[in-house]
Amino acid sequence: MMAPQLYTHAFNISPVENRRLCINGTPWIWHLLEECVENAWEYWSVVIGLISIVCFLFAALPQIYVAYQNGKVDQALSLGFLLCWIGGDLTNFIGCYLTNQLPIQIITAIFYVNMDIIVISQFAYYKLQNQKTTKCSINLKNFCVTWVLMCITLCVILPSQLLLRNQDRSTVLEASKNTLGMIEMSGFICGYVSCMFYLGSRFPQLYKNFQRRSTEGTSYLLFALAMMGNCTYGLSLVLKMPAAESLRNLYFLHHLPWLIGSFGVLFLDIFMTAQFIMYRKQNKKRPSLVALEVEPLLVNEEYS
Repeated sequence: MMAPQLYTHAFNISPVENRRLCINGTPWIWHLLEECVENAWEYWSVVIGLISIVCFLFAALPQIYVAYQNGKVDQALSLGFLLCWIGGDLTNFIGCYLTNQLPIQIITAIFYVNMDIIVISQFAYYKLQNQKTTKCSINLKNFCVTWVLMCITLCVILPSQLLLRNQDRSTVLEASKNTLGMIEMSGFICGYVSCMFYLGSRFPQLYKNFQRRSTEGTSYLLFALAMMGNCTYGLSLVLKMPAAESLRNLYFLHHLPWLIGSFGVLFLDIFMTAQFIMYRKQNKKRPSLVALEVEPLLVNEEYS
């Protein structure tokens, strides 16, 4: 998954100044994202960006359901895929937090991390359960209960703290230019790190599928929603590109890690889609081949 990092203030006027100047902007976008949208291109960029967030929010749910249904998630998913996935989402969250992004962005990043933790916890649970270690299963159940309670607590406390911090944003604006530059650079570095994590996550899973010659136990909706999310996110960045060439080059360089991440992962997920199609066709042929082999044996037993 390539979680969207919406560093919206990079080319915008500061929120305090913008509050005075954003007269012709779209009200609901300003109240939700504090972004001044004054033309159709910017409007559709925001709408498509929000669609990408929805796609990423629900991407993990089909995989969680499939894993619960068949209990083979430890055989289906690569641990490297899961670790790179959570690594990308963690650096996404750190980048959003360091660059003092809007509460909706940081809360979304927290949600991504929590969903990753649920998937990894599920992976560990079924791994131990399939090994039939009773003592470990009991300990794991206790750990999972504790972990879920911690996640719920974080989901309640962190957003409230972020909302309080957002009220004191004026104090952040008084910081020196050097400090703000360093913070923005740290967020930019986090963007590149998360980009590498997201791109790297696909290779272990592609290899795992190739080794098994199967995608059983993996939900294709996980990758389909990720593809939709990356496509819409990349498109939202392209739509918002400034008209002036000098600003366009600066915009492109500033958003380069997220463009590489979104379109790069989208490209790799095409290979993932090909694996799902190819291995499902092979799995459909296997039962028919088994039936052809068994039928002559049954005929011979009847005549004997």
